[in-house]
Amino acid sequence: MDPLLVFDRAAVRRHRDRAARTVGQVADVLRDAAERLLDRLDDTTRQFSDALDVGGRGIVAPLLRQRGIGVVSSDLSAAMAARSGAPDGGICVVADEEFLPFAPASFDLVVCSLSLHWINDLPGALIQLRRALRPGGLLLASLPALGTLAELRGALTEAEDAVMGRVSPRVSPFPELRDCAHLLQRTGFALPVADVEEIRMLYANPLALLTELRAAGESNAIRERARTVPDRTLFPAALARLPVQDGRVAVTLRMAVMTGWAPEA
Repeated sequence: MDPLLVFDRAAVRRHRDRAARTVGQVADVLRDAAERLLDRLDDTTRQFSDALDVGGRGIVAPLLRQRGIGVVSSDLSAAMAARSGAPDGGICVVADEEFLPFAPASFDLVVCSLSLHWINDLPGALIQLRRALRPGGLLLASLPALGTLAELRGALTEAEDAVMGRVSPRVSPFPELRDCAHLLQRTGFALPVADVEEIRMLYANPLALLTELRAAGESNAIRERARTVPDRTLFPAALARLPVQDGRVAVTLRMAVMTGWAPEA
């Protein structure tokens, strides 16, 4: 198995196809994350006219249109891409983030809200996004950073070891924050900046956490994931190990926010 192929892209597409019917259940969380990312637009006087929304799940495109920006939305899943085109007839394209079909200098803004973390060749995808930007164009991207769902990762590891006597990867690997700005610099962006937004999520019913991850299309797509049906006691045992805050289960989303500019000609 190629060690560089961490994720099963066919599984990512299937999960997003399925989630196109359920993603509305987590719209509030996705909108909060998208608004935090788009707040960076208020820090520049640059005006944007043509944006590419990558994997926005029907949340990002309307927020950009509210700012008077024209939007083309792309997604690996046809069903999920269609969410960004409806109901106002916006332009949507089915495209693999690792093989983008856009011509050079097509956009002056690219927005990727929590949509880059299932990509095997992230540097290659970022290079393609930079090329799709006009000189002086802006990339706004967010992705889960190391520490995201650490509570769930630890609980699943402990429970699987106790119940099944072995451990398999069940939560996606995430980058460290310090690596994100270096990644932008490495892929040719000017003025790279990465900072973190921490979102604490509380659940009265811990099962709702797993339900929301599935509804958002965030089911496990690691290539080396276990393919057998887990012991029926595994997930109850893991959820019982999650930390509790004010009587509710608490988990953390550490969102790395990355900004970089396409170099001027």
